[in-house]
Amino acid sequence: MQRKRYDPEFKARVAFEALKGEETLSSIASKYGIHPNQITKWKKQLQSGMKDIFKDGRKKPDARNDELENKLYEEIGRLKFELDWLKKKV
Repeated sequence: MQRKRYDPEFKARVAFEALKGEETLSSIASKYGIHPNQITKWKKQLQSGMKDIFKDGRKKPDARNDELENKLYEEIGRLKFELDWLKKKV
């Protein structure tokens, strides 16, 4: 027996309907032919993902990016110095 696969749009619609709370999980489950536990899981996923919708894209990148950038600039400087030294030697 193969598992049913639902597209994200369907999952979002069902989870949002459960989140509104106008109907019980049992009635939503029978309406769409899905187990109530599955709806609860999708509802939790919707709630946890909602915070990402309103993220501020203008925030400064995290410290790991700055650290990596500094290491790369340091390596570029070192390689440029070595190249200049080799050019003078030849």
